[in-house]
Amino acid sequence: MLDHKYPEPLLNHSIKKLGELGIKKEDITITDSPESPQIGNIVVEVWPYHLDIARVRTIRNDSFISGSITTVELKTNANGEYID
Repeated sequence: MLDHKYPEPLLNHSIKKLGELGIKKEDITITDSPESPQIGNIVVEVWPYHLDIARVRTIRNDSFISGSITTVELKTNANGEYID
């Protein structure tokens, strides 16, 4: 899971949403940049209102290119608290 230094409530809610998709918490690694990505790895990029889930397709010079699999919406209430 790629984290761009977002607040802990967002990361916790993201982990909860991934758990609802069947991903075990112990299988999730939070990083700002994956080390040694491999073709076929699943990468989740966290944004304030959604998660982008993708699979690594190509690796060039320690960078990766991924193809999107799905996007998961993160819903908030009027106070900005995650509700789903």
